[in-house]
Amino acid sequence: MRAMPDTPAKTRFAPSPTGEIHLGNVRTALFNVLLARKTAGIFLLRIEDTDQARSHEDHRFALEDDLRWLGLE
Repeated sequence: MRAMPDTPAKTRFAPSPTGEIHLGNVRTALFNVLLARKTAGIFLLRIEDTDQARSHEDHRFALEDDLRWLGLE
């Protein structure tokens, strides 16, 4: 097993606000938060609005609320 790097990790979670959060999103966010915490790094939430037709502001707010509910801030 390799040792963790000495430098803090800067992780990012960049979902598109086009619907409800799903298990794959949660898994990715969880792994990124855990790595950032383990290395005293930071976790960034970057909302990528790449699908203008399906993106909606309410989805972004729901995504943020869901991450907070999961304890992934």
